[in-house]
Amino acid sequence: MEGEGIDEQLTLERVYARLKPFSIDLLELLQNPKRKRSASASFLLEIASFLRRAPASALQPCFDYTLFPLLLLLDAAVKCRHDKRVNGGESTGVLEVSDGIAEGVLTCIEALLKKCHLNSVNQMVMILKKLTSGAMLSHTDASEEFRIGIIRSFKAMLLRMQPCSDSFCACKRLVVPHTAVEITRLNFSHSSSKRYGSTDSQECLLAFLQSPDASAAVGHWFSLLLQAAEMEASRGHHGSSVLRKEAFLSLRMLIAKVGTADALAFFLPGIVSRISKALYVYKSVMSGASKSSIALEHAILGLTESLIIVLSDKESFHELGSSHNTEDTSTESVLDLLRHMPTSLQNQSKDKGAGLVRQPIMEDMRGSMTFVVKRTKEWIHETAVNVDKMLSATFPHLCTHPSEKIRKTLVDGIRELLSFCRMTLSGSKLLLLECLCLLACDDAVTVSEAAQESLESLLSGESFLTEQEISDIFTRLMDKLPRLVLGSDEIVALSHARRLLALLFYAGPDFLANHLISYPTNATRLFDCIGLSLSPNSQFSGSFDRLMFGKPLSAGYLLSVAELKAGPGFNRFVDNRCGFEGAPVTEVDCYLQNIGDGSDTSYELPHLPPWFISPNSEKLYHALAGILRLVGLSTNACSSGQSGRVNLSILVDVLLDQFRKLVSELRTKDFNQEEFHRSSLGQVVRETSVAVCMLNEMIYGVSNQAVNASSGFFYREKGLKVWNVKEGRVSRDQIIQCIGNALHEYMAQEVWDLPIDEGGELDLPLHLFHDVKALHQVIIEGIGIFGMILGKDFTDSGFVHSSLYLLLRKLISSCNEIRITSDAVLRCLSVSSGCISVGQFVVSNADYIVDSFCRELRHLDVNPHVPDVLSSMLSYIGAAHDILPLLEEPMRAVSVELEVLGRKKHPHLTVPFLKAVNEIAKACVREANGLPTKAESFFETVNSKVCAIQNLAGDNCEKFEMSDGYEKEHTTLEYWEDLMCKLNETRRYRRIVGSLAGSCMLAAAALLSSLSEPACLVSLDIVQNAVASIADVEAAFKHEKETKAGILKAIDLLLLNELEDREEDESDENRLLPGMNKLWPYYIICLKNKISVAVVKKCTKVLSKSVEISGGDFFVRRFHTDGHTIWKLLTLSPFHRKPNSSNADKNLILLPYRAHPISEEPMAEVSSQKIQAAVLDMIAGLSFNKRSAVALESVLKRVAGLVVGIACSTMSGLRKSALNALLGLSNIDSDLVWLLVADVYYSLNRTDVPLQPDQGLHGITELLPHPATSREYLYVQYGGDYVGFDLDPKAVELVFKSLQE
Repeated sequence: MEGEGIDEQLTLERVYARLKPFSIDLLELLQNPKRKRSASASFLLEIASFLRRAPASALQPCFDYTLFPLLLLLDAAVKCRHDKRVNGGESTGVLEVSDGIAEGVLTCIEALLKKCHLNSVNQMVMILKKLTSGAMLSHTDASEEFRIGIIRSFKAMLLRMQPCSDSFCACKRLVVPHTAVEITRLNFSHSSSKRYGSTDSQECLLAFLQSPDASAAVGHWFSLLLQAAEMEASRGHHGSSVLRKEAFLSLRMLIAKVGTADALAFFLPGIVSRISKALYVYKSVMSGASKSSIALEHAILGLTESLIIVLSDKESFHELGSSHNTEDTSTESVLDLLRHMPTSLQNQSKDKGAGLVRQPIMEDMRGSMTFVVKRTKEWIHETAVNVDKMLSATFPHLCTHPSEKIRKTLVDGIRELLSFCRMTLSGSKLLLLECLCLLACDDAVTVSEAAQESLESLLSGESFLTEQEISDIFTRLMDKLPRLVLGSDEIVALSHARRLLALLFYAGPDFLANHLISYPTNATRLFDCIGLSLSPNSQFSGSFDRLMFGKPLSAGYLLSVAELKAGPGFNRFVDNRCGFEGAPVTEVDCYLQNIGDGSDTSYELPHLPPWFISPNSEKLYHALAGILRLVGLSTNACSSGQSGRVNLSILVDVLLDQFRKLVSELRTKDFNQEEFHRSSLGQVVRETSVAVCMLNEMIYGVSNQAVNASSGFFYREKGLKVWNVKEGRVSRDQIIQCIGNALHEYMAQEVWDLPIDEGGELDLPLHLFHDVKALHQVIIEGIGIFGMILGKDFTDSGFVHSSLYLLLRKLISSCNEIRITSDAVLRCLSVSSGCISVGQFVVSNADYIVDSFCRELRHLDVNPHVPDVLSSMLSYIGAAHDILPLLEEPMRAVSVELEVLGRKKHPHLTVPFLKAVNEIAKACVREANGLPTKAESFFETVNSKVCAIQNLAGDNCEKFEMSDGYEKEHTTLEYWEDLMCKLNETRRYRRIVGSLAGSCMLAAAALLSSLSEPACLVSLDIVQNAVASIADVEAAFKHEKETKAGILKAIDLLLLNELEDREEDESDENRLLPGMNKLWPYYIICLKNKISVAVVKKCTKVLSKSVEISGGDFFVRRFHTDGHTIWKLLTLSPFHRKPNSSNADKNLILLPYRAHPISEEPMAEVSSQKIQAAVLDMIAGLSFNKRSAVALESVLKRVAGLVVGIACSTMSGLRKSALNALLGLSNIDSDLVWLLVADVYYSLNRTDVPLQPDQGLHGITELLPHPATSREYLYVQYGGDYVGFDLDPKAVELVFKSLQE
């Protein structure tokens, strides 16, 4: 019987048999509650478990039998606790019931009341008395579990009270709000068929609960439940959130069971005021029972349900007698009137009899008076005014509660109030509507969807809200917006902006057209309010706590978790969903990577302005931007009757007036430092930034993308249908015209000439530089937004041509934010134009860019940024090879600037110009690398055709004339004309590449002798790329000459004398060797200058590569004449430094623009060895290559002597490079190298001398006699007097064995 559960078929006798010993034990426990308290508590839990498992049909007959001892124990427990409180906590001698026993008793009573219904009013009154006495105990008298058990038992009793079967009973007037249906529903499958006992019992408990006789008890329980909830809230962390939740839930249950306006009207002011106080207190408390989300949910629903029952439009107007004046003739209204008519005499007599039976009990409950109020028109009006005050103090704050469930509950409550109390609470209608608008913009999807659905259903009715009411709400919200945004509470400002956004969205475009933007004055007022809210001054708004959270906390103070969650700093660590989403994620995001520091960055357009830097600013900006987008969208989505009144150009001109004001002020005044401090230029710059930001957002709203963006915020499709863009309302031409007007103002040079960097001639305030940076950034973002809206029309309208050069220029801005913005806008424009990359986008508009370059190169004094723009465009975008034919004219201008006079005039532009030339040289290398292969392939194709024609012509002339197919097809004049045209095109392009490469080499050659390390390094890169390009160009030229000869030969064979080559003879294609002749002196000067280790190493590599490409024959005499400068580098040592003499200074090569000769400075040993290693690597590279090895033949002995001396010395750091160089030199003359090494080896190792192989041959000692001094070594005699390195025997042996191997 004690197993998993008791079978439902148990007979009443078996249940009674089980309950009988329980009841006896309870009575014994009542006589001696101190005996075995722990066993008694477990015994009561066993009874409760049995009651939960027993079927209700078997328990109902035993209800009184089981309930009686439990109530006796409960009464004893309450009495002993009450007496102890009266006597100051001392024992009174009466029976003491422990907490465990008392809590067990309440558990049993709750389980019993959940299964069994009450049989009579007398029984209900008795139970209410016992529970009321227990509920009056405070937290100092009873335990928390005891007080929770009292409230749960009361709730269980109310739950079993269901309407009776009498269709004319007063319980049928019960009004149950939709939110209370779940808590009042009897969810028990084992409910009995007879709800209220036997057929003899005709008492309806709900009717009695609604009657005036029970008003005193109902009011008392209202007070007890509210007092219990308030007490737990006042106890702070010691309070019980469970008890508070049960109190509010039981309060809702009691309100729903009383359920009539007459019964609740008297208690409504107290319920509303005390619940409003509970809702208001939570703001100032960070933790504790008052922060319980579930309790607040029940409190909100209890407040709204009581208001709906008492102040519903239907009940209020019925009580006032207004229902007869309505035109509602539906069946439900007729039935409602019939229900309120007097019942039959038989029913009246029964009611009177029942009243006489329970009259003593009712008198005992109600005392001397009943708590009933007459709901007159004045009473309803006064109550509605007080309710409005309570709602105004609580509901707006609850809209921003951190709990999603509370906000969702608030939506449900507001929807019910606006649906059922629209007329009664007309004073609160606008307040509730504003709260619903704010919740429609909630971050939680469930809350916003529910609020949006409620708004759609409410606003769909024509009589709910007039346009004048919407206009009043909008005016009030708009006037308060700047003050709240610039105030101290960010949450209030955000909620206010979101109210305004949702109101405009659901008001529709016609409202905006009629009341806001139909006249310029209204539009100006609107933009002024939003402009103040969007101004950079908003970054200084917010509370002082936010500024404190921005600083690191001291080591001795840490915030609690509750304070962190309540403070503004907590928002930094929470991934909040943005309010009004930006532009939808498109292909632009796929390209926005590796910007700035190389990290992945997503840059959406429209973007947050740079002055919105606080944690919550993003949500606020998206709400304000949403308003501007709706203003722009309204010009394209209003109905046909309003389209003629709204002109987008009027709104654009209103915002552009501020931009024109800035430009006018900059043009009319020439500011110096003193005048600036007296002017208001800084304020004008900030206002212009805000105007540009608003203009960008408004124009973005014109497009369909604004609807897509708002669909990520307003989820309901029904609301979006109103804002669908209607084709033909604002034509594409009008949008293009407005964007053109805005771009024309954006391109004003005066704005872009404003400084963004600190320092300079004027000591300007620091904030001016920040304001100018922000202005430039929002203008660049505006260009991207315009391009994203128009797509390919942006290019077709010519807007790309006017703005592309500006974007490329800002890629090299000193401000990182401007660079990132320019990069993102370029990627956006490339995608919207249908290009797959920025490079392709630039190439498609290259002619306009190059034209701008050439124009500004003529005025470098006012355009010093041109070389940086050119180099950044070619390097960053990587489009140099595609626009190579267009770079000839800029290259000529750059070459002029890199000459002596140009460098003298603009010395600070030398390195930027060299960087640009280097990018051109890289592009030349890339293009020239494929020219020889293409020319050779073309030659082979032509040669095969010529050979075929030659064979056919030699075999038989008749056969040649009669042939068809392949040979016949290629004997026509048109075919060979096509081949000649292809050859000429190839020759033209090859000539362009060669010309550019030659120009790059000549422009950078003189800079090899520069004393600037950056200039020298970039020049060496240019020369290296140019030499390689020219070599490939000459190789292609040779194949083209052969191809041309083949074509001319075929023409002669085919007797096609009409075809002539109109291309001039190319006599200037021999560029490589003349270029080397010009470069050689600068190579020598570069090595002689020894500016840095990096320059010398780079120069040796470039020199080696040049010799390999050009061939060693050309450099034989040059190495013999000027090689001593190179070999001198091998003798560098900081410990053997010779002072420069005056004669040596005179022998230095001085260029005309050199002011003083170069004096040698001492160099560290490590640097000297790095230079020597670089020279040794150059020697090895030249020696291993047969084409370049010829250059060293005239200086082979000296070079070999120097290398052997280094390889056999104590300088271990150079041994690897020296040995590699010796191996290379041995490829040229192995005998010489071996003799030099063997001379040293056998002089140091006389015992290892090999025997004489033949009498006719001289021995080693005769060939290599032992030197008397170190100067008699062969490597010293060949290398010179300055090769006196200290020998290392181990190194000599290593070198000797390496050569033998």
